[in-house]
Parts: sequence; C-alpha cells; structure tokens
Amino acid sequence: MGRILVHEFTTLDGVVDAPTWTFDFGFDPKMGETIAELTGRSRAILLGRTTYEMFEPAWSTRTADDDPGAPFFNDTQKYVVSSTPAEPTWRNSTILGPYDAEAIRRLKDEIEGDVYVSGSGTLVRAMLADGLVDELHLFVFPLTRGTGPRLLAENAAPLTLSLTACEAYDNGVIHLGYAPSPQKG
Repeated sequence: MGRILVHEFTTLDGVVDAPTWTFDFGFDPKMGETIAELTGRSRAILLGRTTYEMFEPAWSTRTADDDPGAPFFNDTQKYVVSSTPAEPTWRNSTILGPYDAEAIRRLKDEIEGDVYVSGSGTLVRAMLADGLVDELHLFVFPLTRGTGPRLLAENAAPLTLSLTACEAYDNGVIHLGYAPSPQKG
C-alpha cells in the first residue's frame, strides 16, 4: 500500500499558483536533496490536469544530463486526474478521469511504494479534505503575492497536522513537513 506524498512551493501567504516567482531565489542544492528523497521513495506520480500540462513540455524532453530528476518524471508511471477528456501525451501516463476519492484510495492500495504529487492545487485541496494525504511537504518562499490560488481555501475544513520536518535553506526557503495528526476522540 502506497502513501501519498505532496510537495508544494508556496509563498508566506499560501499562494501556490504557477510558481515562476521561485526563480528569483535560485534552487538550493539541499532543496533538491529533500525533493529527491521524496521522489526516491515514490513509484508513481499523481497530478492534476493543469500541472500535468505544465510538466509534460518541461520534463518530457529532459535527460539525466539536463536534470537529475528527469528519469523519475519521465520513466515513472503518471496518473492524471482530469474532468477534461484527453489522451495522454507523455509516456507512462494514464488519465484517471474526474476526481474520485475512492479511485485515489484504490490507487494507493495498488501502488507498491509511495505516490508523489507536486503542485496540483485543486487535486491536493480535495485529497486533504478527504484525508488522502499522508505527508505534506511545503517549501515556503520568503515573499507574499497578495492574490492567487492558495493551497487551503478560505472555507476549507480545519486540519490538524503534526510537524515531521523543518529545514531552512541558504536561499531563504523553509521546508516544513507535516503528517495528519491522529484524531482525538
């Protein structure tokens, strides 16, 4: 049975839109090590349609010489949640159809290893609400955007999480790892 590991780049005010704003901070090698640890445990990738459409042209032509993460993104089986009918354009990709919490639970049960999710804000919001996220890894960049899509919607149900990791990088980014807290009853 797999676990779902979510990785998000976010601003201090929680904005997670297409993170071109990260470019100004560079990519600290220790961030790469942390992300490589997450992807190294994962045997599948789960993405929302918008993130898939951003990742496919960015990753599909890269090689290990271009980026050490390229083999993971290109060779790993990808599952795409999308309500828009489409044929996959990136190798090792399967369109799952519209979001269905039970389908995601079945996928977790079928995967021998963890399932990696990057970006995919709409999908992650739904999975958080349905208790499907096993680890949430936030890379918090030292800026605010004011407006834009946020990881947690204003009307989202409250969540209680336990801190599992905390690391500061030289570029000013903070990695915060969380897991769901056991329900008190």
